[in-house]
Amino acid sequence: MKKLMNDPENYVEEMLDGLVAAHPSLCREGRVVRRASGSPQGRVGIASGGGSGHLPLFTGYVGPGLLDSCAIGNVFEGPNVQSCEEAIRAADGGRGVLCLYGNYGGDRMNFDMACDLLAEDGIATATVLGTDDIASADAAQAEKRRGVAGLIYAYKTAGAAAATGAELEAVAAIATRTVARTRTIGLALSSCQLPTAEKPTFTLGEDEIEMGMGIHGEPGLWRDRMRPADALCAEMIERLLAEAPADAGKRVSILVNGLGATPLEELFIVYRCAAQKLEAAGFSIERPLVGPFVTSMEMAGVSISLCFLDDELAGFLAAPAECPFWRVP
Repeated sequence: MKKLMNDPENYVEEMLDGLVAAHPSLCREGRVVRRASGSPQGRVGIASGGGSGHLPLFTGYVGPGLLDSCAIGNVFEGPNVQSCEEAIRAADGGRGVLCLYGNYGGDRMNFDMACDLLAEDGIATATVLGTDDIASADAAQAEKRRGVAGLIYAYKTAGAAAATGAELEAVAAIATRTVARTRTIGLALSSCQLPTAEKPTFTLGEDEIEMGMGIHGEPGLWRDRMRPADALCAEMIERLLAEAPADAGKRVSILVNGLGATPLEELFIVYRCAAQKLEAAGFSIERPLVGPFVTSMEMAGVSISLCFLDDELAGFLAAPAECPFWRVP
């Protein structure tokens, strides 16, 4: 294994030190990254959290119009209860905090415990879980699905709603609607290896790929030989459109996301096909995103997310926001 690191046990600590040193808009307190300027007072705060190994998710999206704070765990491990509690406190501007994160058991348990503890101190919270990974459960059990790259759409719309001065219930409702209108599917070309591990997370043959694999190496839908990019993209778009919300119109935002080791050139090849397929199906594309927005260490592969827009969500998606890895002017 070749990684640019020192002691594997210090991997996350040294990464966080470097992140905040490179981006003065952020500051770090233990395993919490927050805005250096503090959370705006008199406004709903937004806190998130999850395991390391997915940058820019989670800590990279702290900034105006997005998150106020983020708790971070070890690589592929959720943050502990103390970090969740500290992140919520850091996000609190006096009008409650939305906890917005992926649907993973450890994250849910620790954030729920933190919310219960903070309720005793009078801090109101609401929770919305990202559940956009269509490969992780069938449509009848959508509430069991994992949260993956589509979570950033909820960051964006909820952050914009909070910036308007909306109440906690209203901000949570926007995040909930965004999650309900977002679908993602991924494709793995090769594995990654955790800094402290002796072997890769999973193995794929030199000519093998896996459709639907999760960002931690969770099993996907099928494993087979490599195929042309257009064929793979066409299947991904077909699967996503088959699960469009019943009230979906013909406006969509698309995220073609690299999982860590995929060149931008290849992402644009995928986007080319995806845009053609969407336009052929009658969709208009708004604010497309292409790049490594949610990664899995050095995993090679791609995910495609579709957020089916209505007028309100489109407006929130267009609202100003800025963080180290995403800027909407």
